[in-house]
Amino acid sequence: MTTTTGIKTRKKTLKKHKRPALNTLEIKNIHAEADDKKILNGINLKISSGEIHVIMGPNGSGKSTLCKTLMGHPKCNITKGKILLNNQEIHRLKPNKRANLGIFLAFQNPIEIPGVTFRNLIRLSINENEKALNENTKQIGPVEFLKKIKDETKSLKMDQDFTGRNVNEGLSGGEKKKAEILQMAALKPKIILLDEIDSGLDIDALKTVSAVIKKNFQKSKPAILLITHYQRILNYISPDRVHIISGGKIIKSGSKNLAKKLEKEGYNNFLNKITC
Repeated sequence: MTTTTGIKTRKKTLKKHKRPALNTLEIKNIHAEADDKKILNGINLKISSGEIHVIMGPNGSGKSTLCKTLMGHPKCNITKGKILLNNQEIHRLKPNKRANLGIFLAFQNPIEIPGVTFRNLIRLSINENEKALNENTKQIGPVEFLKKIKDETKSLKMDQDFTGRNVNEGLSGGEKKKAEILQMAALKPKIILLDEIDSGLDIDALKTVSAVIKKNFQKSKPAILLITHYQRILNYISPDRVHIISGGKIIKSGSKNLAKKLEKEGYNNFLNKITC
């Protein structure tokens, strides 16, 4: 049960976060369950503005659960540990409050939302994020928003009318992933979580999506945590660190060469060498 004191504390947390030039997301010994099954078993990770970290691992290792836990998914229950944004605890905040603070998650499997258009979803999200930081901030209107998002849709090789469609309704897997990146580009988050954004993309779409991610990274220097199974996206986006997760733990970290080695040797062969 949420207490009045808890609500006040959360409001204070939001006020303290003014999105400084350097933003740091720190994961301290996070243990988490999903659907009453323990998935994360002590994740420790620190990522700051201007850094790209990649997490790789076999199916069921906890990659997507980590992203959902960081974003506050209601089905992911933290049993131990802390999540800090700029040294402030955020693991008790609801997902929308974390979004207000500048955290963004691109879903592995984006859901359809009938009756809600992309342009309304993104515009209202921008307005809510800005309002959380400053109640007197001028709200972006529909016409201004369409002008604002024009370059982003063009960069992703999407028709301008795309934003008038209902969220993910009737879209292919690749189109849904482009739509996630469109939201990212428009919202300009400080902490970006990309959960297998490369899955479902053909070669041309992968190049396009990677170019937009790279452009945004070079422009605003967010912290990026990229979840992937394959090394191919790293041909376009160069990471600072690569981490391998297995059994809900990070078992090895290294440079981008670690991803190349993993691609060559495969998960089973590589994990066997580590555990032996």
